Amino acid sequence: MPNPTMPFPPDPSRPPEPATYESRDEALPKLVEREGPRLHTLARRFCGNPDQAEDLVQEVFLQAFKSWDQFRGDAQVGTWLYRIAARTCMRMQRRRSGEPDHMESLDDLLPSGESRLAMIPGPEEEPLSDEIKEEGRRAVQQAIMGLPETFRMPLVLKEMVGFSVAEVAAILDIPEATVKTRLHRARLKLRRTLDASLPTKEVPPFALDKAICMDLLSAKQGCLDRGEPFVFPAGVFCERCRDVFSTLDFTQELCHLEGTPEWPNGLETRILSALQAQAG
Repeated sequence: MPNPTMPFPPDPSRPPEPATYESRDEALPKLVEREGPRLHTLARRFCGNPDQAEDLVQEVFLQAFKSWDQFRGDAQVGTWLYRIAARTCMRMQRRRSGEPDHMESLDDLLPSGESRLAMIPGPEEEPLSDEIKEEGRRAVQQAIMGLPETFRMPLVLKEMVGFSVAEVAAILDIPEATVKTRLHRARLKLRRTLDASLPTKEVPPFALDKAICMDLLSAKQGCLDRGEPFVFPAGVFCERCRDVFSTLDFTQELCHLEGTPEWPNGLETRILSALQAQAG
């Protein structure tokens, strides 16, 4: 099983962002080529509808065309473009019937009283079957769409599009601490949903004080934020925490799989034609 704590892999075909562009007409076709696939990933994973995602990406570039003179150069042009994308996603994505407008508390999201927890095989054990992995992938996909928008957007930007916490904060214009809080609760929500689709096993009661387990969870989430492996401190171990952390890792791995860039045939041509029509 791939290590899900590794950062989202960079796209080798995606060149570094230039410091400046000479003009709108020069910049936008290059931005369509450079950022189009990732913008489509954002739109597809945020709204869950392929046709709507294509319309949304085109709308992002049309908005960038209309607003180009407002770009002051105080941020990278890519960050500015994704700010437009985040606002456009939340504006165009109508709230669905039954969609939650709040997130459960941290205590509600933790498996504090359960006697059985999901089991992720270790390196020496038989891996999960493809059927179970696919069921888990579908469960995570559905859970993402069930997140409130303010939690879904940071998760998609970080775990599927591949931005760092600092970049997500810049795109959404919110503090990094807020991004981390929303990411951490969103991951726990997805982990809890994934639990129901995985094999389970009996687990012992907490081996540590709850406050210590919460500190370990915070450290684990921080490692996920940074793309670093987590190691229990010397002399500190809790089997329940280990199992929760394993399912958090698997949840992030499935999110990364959901973030595989997709660039539908003909969409780039359609967007460039729409921009040319705007230019007259």
